[in-house]
Amino acid sequence: MASDTMAALCVAHIDAETAFSGGEVQVFLLIEGLRARGHQNVLLCPPRSRCVLEAHAIGIPCREVGMRNDVDLAAVVSLFRTLRRIRPDIVHLHTGRATWLGGIASRLAGIPAVTTRRMDRPVRRGIQTRLIYGHLVQRVAAISDAVADRLISGGVPPEKIEIIRSSIDPTRLVPDRGRAEVRALLGVGPREPVLLTLAVLARRKGIDVLLSSLAHLRARGFEPFLWVAGEGPERSALERQAEELGLTARVRFLGHRPDKADLLAACDAAVLPSRMEGLGVAALEAMAAGRAVVASSVGGLREVVRHGETGFLVPPEDPKALAEALFRLFEDEKLRTKMGEAGANRAVREFHASQMVASYEQLYTSVLATRKSQ
Repeated sequence: MASDTMAALCVAHIDAETAFSGGEVQVFLLIEGLRARGHQNVLLCPPRSRCVLEAHAIGIPCREVGMRNDVDLAAVVSLFRTLRRIRPDIVHLHTGRATWLGGIASRLAGIPAVTTRRMDRPVRRGIQTRLIYGHLVQRVAAISDAVADRLISGGVPPEKIEIIRSSIDPTRLVPDRGRAEVRALLGVGPREPVLLTLAVLARRKGIDVLLSSLAHLRARGFEPFLWVAGEGPERSALERQAEELGLTARVRFLGHRPDKADLLAACDAAVLPSRMEGLGVAALEAMAAGRAVVASSVGGLREVVRHGETGFLVPPEDPKALAEALFRLFEDEKLRTKMGEAGANRAVREFHASQMVASYEQLYTSVLATRKSQ
C-alpha cells in the first residue's frame, strides 16, 4: 500500500525490448513492488513480446505499441495517444529506444518522465543526449556508480542522476528440486565440480573467455563442468569453440532456463566473465543463493563482488587470470563456503527488491513535487 504520507500513483512503464533479459526482470520486480505498495501500473511494450506474456500472467494492464527503430514516428504518435488516454502521473522509460521515443511522446503529452540507464557503455555527447537528459526526462536512475560515471562523462548534469541499484527478490531463488536431482538430470555426479554462468549469449558477456579459461584449467589437470544457462546470438559460435577446445563433454549449453534457482542450488560457484556490465544481477542472484562468484573487474560488478570476501575479481578478457581464480576457489572448499555465506548476507542486506522499489517511489514523488512547485 502507498505510504501514509503520499497518494497512490499511476505509473506508465515503457519498454521497447522484444526479448526478455535482465533489464526486463528488473522492470517486473519494480512493477510488482509498486503494485504491492498500492500504486497503479500500465506497461507499454511491443506486440507479441515476452513482456506482453509476462504482464498478462501477473495481471498487469498492458498496451501493445510497436517501436521498430529510433526514428519510428508512428511509434511516437501511438505512445502519445496511449499516454493521453491513460493519463498517468508519471512515465518511467526503461530502455534506450523507449527513452527516446517515449520521452518525446511524454513531453508532447505534458507528462513528466524518468528513465533508467542500465548499460555500462559510453554516453555519446551530442544533440540526442542533450535533448533526452536536458528536455525529455526530469531525472535518470543509474543502476550503479559505474553507469552514473558514464552519464556524467557524457555530459549529463550530476544533479539529474539518482543511483538506484538493480535488485533481487530472495523468495524467487528458493529451489524446487534438490541438488542431487538436478545434477542427475544433467548427467553430473554429486561430487563433480560445477560452474554456472547465467547470461545472454552475447559477446559482451565474455563466455568465449570462460571457455578458453577451461582449456587452461584442463592443462592443470582440473576439469569442472560448466553449465551455460541462457540464449543469444553467439550460441552457435560458442558451441563451435567448445568443440574445437575439446570441451563438449564438460560444457552444457542449457538454453533459457526458468529453473535458475535449481541450477544455483546445484552448482558449486558462479562465474561472470563479462566485458561490460551495468551492475550484474546474475552475480547478485548467485550470491543470494550462497554461491561464491568469480567475475570480471568491470562496470558495476566491482560494486557487487567484494574481492576476497564474496568471490574474486579478475581482469576482463584474461583467460589465464580467470582460470587461476577458479582454480584457487575450487582447491579450498572452506574458502568457497565462507565466500558464499558472506555473499548471501550482502545480497539480501544491500540489494533487496524492496529497497529498489522504495527508492523509485521516492524518485517519482520528488519529480512530481518539483513539477508542482514550478
